Amino acid sequence: MESLHSRMADESLGSSDDNSTDSDIIPDILESVMHTQLQIMRLEYLNSSRNTFPRIRPCPPNTTILKESEYYELTKKACSIISPKRRPLKRLSKNVASLICNRETGVYPTTNFSYANKCYVNNKYIPNHVSIIDNTVGRMFCGIYSSDGKYLLTACQDRYIRLYCAEDGSYRQLKSLRAQDFGWSIIDVAFSPDRNNFVYTSWSNAIYLCSVHDEENTQEALTFLDMGRRFCIFSVVFSSDGKELLGGANDGNIYIYDREQHVQSLKISAHEYDVNSVVFADDSSKIIYSGGDDGLVRVWDRRTMDDSRPQHVGCLAGHMDGVTHVDSRRDGRHLISNSKDQSIKLWDVRKFSSETAAMSTIKTAQEQTWDYRWHGVPKKLFGKNNKIDGDTSIMTYREHVVTKTLIRCRFSPVETTGQRFIYTGCGMGRIIVYDSLTGKVQQNINGHTACVRDVYWHPYRNEIVSSGWDGVVGKWQYRDPEYCDYLEDDINEKEYFHNITTTPLRRSQRLADKRSTQNNDS
Repeated sequence: MESLHSRMADESLGSSDDNSTDSDIIPDILESVMHTQLQIMRLEYLNSSRNTFPRIRPCPPNTTILKESEYYELTKKACSIISPKRRPLKRLSKNVASLICNRETGVYPTTNFSYANKCYVNNKYIPNHVSIIDNTVGRMFCGIYSSDGKYLLTACQDRYIRLYCAEDGSYRQLKSLRAQDFGWSIIDVAFSPDRNNFVYTSWSNAIYLCSVHDEENTQEALTFLDMGRRFCIFSVVFSSDGKELLGGANDGNIYIYDREQHVQSLKISAHEYDVNSVVFADDSSKIIYSGGDDGLVRVWDRRTMDDSRPQHVGCLAGHMDGVTHVDSRRDGRHLISNSKDQSIKLWDVRKFSSETAAMSTIKTAQEQTWDYRWHGVPKKLFGKNNKIDGDTSIMTYREHVVTKTLIRCRFSPVETTGQRFIYTGCGMGRIIVYDSLTGKVQQNINGHTACVRDVYWHPYRNEIVSSGWDGVVGKWQYRDPEYCDYLEDDINEKEYFHNITTTPLRRSQRLADKRSTQNNDS
């Protein structure tokens, strides 16, 4: 896994010497070489990734189990698709204009305009138009909002973590922090619950803690294992009280770090292979979900766990390849998982899979011979009969491509959408928004020229931020398709993406065009 970048970083860190003027210059030279190499890699990736993905024609979604689930009813109520029995709103029109008119005239006697109605209106206007927040040389790996939506934090393969002000929608850059220990890339970032600190992970034996407000950009190393660059925390998250850090690592283990005692407090042997994603089920921080390269999602309950011999309370089996990301609905019952088998699955943790199904999933994942980082997606993964016996998932969503990297998926926010949508990045440079109630693609939006690894919906505004391997951090907002083509900034965005994807003209053609223009002017 170690690349030229990680070796250069090792050399630059290991060759510094405070007593030598020449050695002070070497890291700067190496960083310049790395910068050039990143530009070359970016161009090579853009050229090689075009027209290499299969055409996806999935079978119609089967919603039989979904419609019988609690998730289905709760989500419909949260989005005002069905009205609570105590409110006589069934006879009222669901037209957006009528809803707003009824609010103004006081038709809703008790709550004026409920959160469910607000979500119903918002869900009509899913973001579809991109504007560029930032454009860097390296591949963008992460882009997340703080829980209050005040900050945006991004991490890039160019070694820099950037913090932006998202509170007023300006997205002006507040700080740019150079990662202390880098390796291949910055893999994950996370905000503390109080939004005063954040952490980042890379191919290193430590997680680094940074302050949002520290002008010195101090980085505190929180050491997990003394394994150097053979060790990596792929996923990290704070507990709800900020006292602990939860991490999933490439050695198949889950780690919990106690920030008060500055020590690793618990190590859990979790999966057969890499633990690609971990998350707390809710604000209690007692239940943990983990997803690994063995294709399983495991559930851990710290309230009943024997720390000397930690055991999972259940597993969720149904994927045919490794799990790249898991996200919790924060209700302690439902979660989603993204997988290299080109699907997202919705789960209810009250319906665990059998041990037979778990073994079948592990066996199927082991039999996969393709490497998602380099190879094209096998056509068999898009077949109609891709189902593990004993699959207990509520619903499966297919039409995105999981390739190149650990692409993430998430639930849409509670406040603005009622969590009706499930959205994800895509190896084809798209953002896919699924209607979780129908299984169909609600929005398929293009804007990046390379893989989109991370996507994040603003917690209180109807905006999505995407982080792509083309180096672009994009902000997506809704615009009426009939009018956006006439807006000047929209034209500028289209020209930008056209310029970086079009092959340059031959010199002879450029000269001929220039002469033609001069003749026309004369």
